[in-house]
Amino acid sequence: MHVVLFQPEIPQNTGSISRLCAATNTPLHLVAPLGFKIDDKHLKRAGLDYWPYVDVRLHDSWEDFLRKHRAGSLLFFSKKAVRSYTQAHYQEADFLVFGPETRGLPQDLLDAHQDRAFRIPMMGEGVRSLNLSNAVSIVLYEALRQLGKV
Repeated sequence: MHVVLFQPEIPQNTGSISRLCAATNTPLHLVAPLGFKIDDKHLKRAGLDYWPYVDVRLHDSWEDFLRKHRAGSLLFFSKKAVRSYTQAHYQEADFLVFGPETRGLPQDLLDAHQDRAFRIPMMGEGVRSLNLSNAVSIVLYEALRQLGKV
């Protein structure tokens, strides 16, 4: 299982996700451009002292990521998707792809992978989105649950 953040913008979210990845032994892929510097103090603070336990992999672009990881199964998560994340059938080698906080994944990417796009249902009226670190946590733990790891 891998977590992929496509062009993340908020260092605190990425730091929090890094802690989640450390706790679950899940590699974290960061796809540039990033909305912060990798040595940002907010990023480091949110990740606490877990950084030595996080397998962080930086990619210069989406194309760079795809060149290195074509074999894995890509699953995309967006509020624009139709099917619930609980309907996905997770596999050990999956890459869970999440978009930037303010824009989400590009529509053309979702259109090209409709069969592998999922959302987290929200019941609250007027709620536009979940916090990225919360969304990653929800999906990653469902994937690990399905795989019998938690």
